[in-house]
Amino acid sequence: MTAKPQHVAVLLGGWSAEREVSLVSGAAAARALRESGYRVTEIDVSRDLGALMAALTPRPDVVFNALHGRGGEDGTIQGVLDILGLRYTHSGMVASAIAMDKTLTKRLLESVGVRSPKGMVATREQVLAGDIMPAPYVLKPNNEGSSVGIQIVRPGDNRDPVDAESWNHGETVLIEQYIPGRDLTVAVMGDRALTVTEIRPHSGFYDYSAKYTDGRATHLVPAPAPQAVLDEAMRMALLAHRTLGCAGVSRSDFRWDDAIKDSGGVYFLEINTQPGMTPLSLVPEQAAHLGISFAELVVWMVENAACHV
Repeated sequence: MTAKPQHVAVLLGGWSAEREVSLVSGAAAARALRESGYRVTEIDVSRDLGALMAALTPRPDVVFNALHGRGGEDGTIQGVLDILGLRYTHSGMVASAIAMDKTLTKRLLESVGVRSPKGMVATREQVLAGDIMPAPYVLKPNNEGSSVGIQIVRPGDNRDPVDAESWNHGETVLIEQYIPGRDLTVAVMGDRALTVTEIRPHSGFYDYSAKYTDGRATHLVPAPAPQAVLDEAMRMALLAHRTLGCAGVSRSDFRWDDAIKDSGGVYFLEINTQPGMTPLSLVPEQAAHLGISFAELVVWMVENAACHV
């Protein structure tokens, strides 16, 4: 058995659209680890690789990766840590890179029977040229998390879904059929799907603001849904985690068309390999429902960290 780590470096911040959330996640994880007896170094990661190397000297026993979005969740930082031979939390480089690409993830998971909304990849110019599929449909960046940039295009909308001047999420977008119904999410911890949460935003849909602003959404744990629906969401979450080769903790998001009372109404949307660890985050909430405290969750992640080469 690997000796219990004593010194943990927590990576937080970064340069993605989710920087502020990462700062909160990292601070919460660092605080819990200190309270559990670890020596903790917090590192606000920038694009300066030399600065990161200096901050990781002397070498920590484990790196807790609390980065979200590009640079921290897409295999970039994972590759650096693998080269350095450091153990780190969450998924490795390959799983992280695949999961961050929504289209690639959908194609891979559809090959093992995971149902997802019908969709297509389009360029920004194609979207600007007019409705690319019958409304309603969902437009989302192909490689962002936390609902960054997501828009629902409804029949009769009289505005362009993409602002050519302000759009900064890449040249391609994922267009998906809109699934009516409810938002569900499932956390996976190691080889175990925890439970199912239903998320009810108080207005609109579960966007970035609703995720990280207190009072913008209600979380129902466990979700009030038929057992067949709960079982299917948990089955697909665990299958997604295993198929992509994820490690540690992940979280998969779903839509349930509640007009369909059996498992056929559950659709996979995306998998998050670096789910949030803020006071409003869904994974710690599901763990707490099962009697796992925030500190116990964070310590488990550190004790199960690995180098993926």
